Amino acid sequence: MSEQKYLRSTPCGEIIGTDCQWPGVAAYKGIRYATAARWAYPAPVTHWDGVYDATRYGACCYQPRAFYDEAQMPEKAFYYNEFRRGETYTYSEDCLFLNIWTPADAAPGSKLPVIFYIHGGGFNGGCGHEKHFDGPEWPTKGCVAVTINYRLGPLGFACLDALKQEAGHTGNYGLYDQLTALQWVRDNIDAFGGDADNITIMGQSAGAMSVQQLCLTPLADGLFAKAVMSSGGGVSKMMVAKPAEEQYDFWNTVMEKAGCSDLAAFRALEPEKLFAAWKEAKATLKNPMAAGGPVLDGVYAVKPGPDVVAAGEQRHIPYLIGMTSEDIMPPILYKMVGDWCRTQAAQNGPAAYGWFFDRQLPGDSHGAWHSSDLWYWFGTLDHCWRPFTAKDRVLAAQMVTYLTNFAKTGDPNSADVPVWEPIDTTHNRVLRLGENPTHMGRASMAKLTWTMLTNKAVGE
Repeated sequence: MSEQKYLRSTPCGEIIGTDCQWPGVAAYKGIRYATAARWAYPAPVTHWDGVYDATRYGACCYQPRAFYDEAQMPEKAFYYNEFRRGETYTYSEDCLFLNIWTPADAAPGSKLPVIFYIHGGGFNGGCGHEKHFDGPEWPTKGCVAVTINYRLGPLGFACLDALKQEAGHTGNYGLYDQLTALQWVRDNIDAFGGDADNITIMGQSAGAMSVQQLCLTPLADGLFAKAVMSSGGGVSKMMVAKPAEEQYDFWNTVMEKAGCSDLAAFRALEPEKLFAAWKEAKATLKNPMAAGGPVLDGVYAVKPGPDVVAAGEQRHIPYLIGMTSEDIMPPILYKMVGDWCRTQAAQNGPAAYGWFFDRQLPGDSHGAWHSSDLWYWFGTLDHCWRPFTAKDRVLAAQMVTYLTNFAKTGDPNSADVPVWEPIDTTHNRVLRLGENPTHMGRASMAKLTWTMLTNKAVGE
């Protein structure tokens, strides 16, 4: 059966897409949204010549797994087998691509809600087209889906005084990529049938932390209408971004280990050598998370998240926020969910809805591990090796319904799913998704604490 092709006209020029696993849904893959030299802030793409071929995914950012065979790394086996086995990925510094799925008959003026997804991976790995992201079910429910790539690891989060002298600030290059992708979508999504004034941003793990940053930064004002955060949303004094200047010593160490005497040499360093020097420098840290990720750069991130929220300066929009039962640091994440929602209510913001996902995925005994809920939110169970049952299909259908309802109206509820009550100052019940029929309830902090102390789960 031959590929169906779909031609559209956008503000940047004409573009051709292809079909996907959902009948009646058109996919536009590998759209270049920006360009950026190493450690330069991104410049948005506003024009291309000819017809843009968007029938194949674009390159992923270089990341540690670009330089080894995951299939030969036992410590990487779990997530590799889950999300990437049998797939082939191309890696490059030229990686600022996004993907759009939309109903094939959507046209300018259709004003469909948009779900803009930011992948996780510890700010060090991942891309927007791994198996679980490859063709979200959302367009079958009347929403436009977007996934993005952004710069990772040392390419996305280096901090150096020389870079600050050059641009006025340093760090957060990957966050600026996300912001630029969001701006590109806002400027162009009408051509794909989307509503630029009804964009829901969504992310998981580091992607949820990225969504959180977009909800806190003054630079994103007016760019989105709602937010969804899985396994990483909310703010905590335990997880506060540090000033960029505090990372200068670390990145100078990376330069030294790479044998680079100045910024020009560091910029010209081969990616494999850059990642090797970064890995070597990380081994000297007590907290490897200090080696990359969001920093307070004075422009994108001006002050710590808890301070922004205490001042009521975060986005006052509808939220969905939750986590999984065998997550990373589950009691901390669970508290962050409740605290975030109650704060929105106390500050008279729109409704904020919490969830707790505890489906013990069939096929092994790892439970509802970190990232396990993504198969269900995306409705991509058919891409997975697991022996999913009718129970899983029902759960995924409910979760896709909740999410697309939320994207449309800011309220996840409808007549065909159990009632989901927002958390407010009077109660802290969450929507329980998983082992039992979907219902409002609570999770046991004692059990979550025991899980944190005994669980071997790790993120990517």
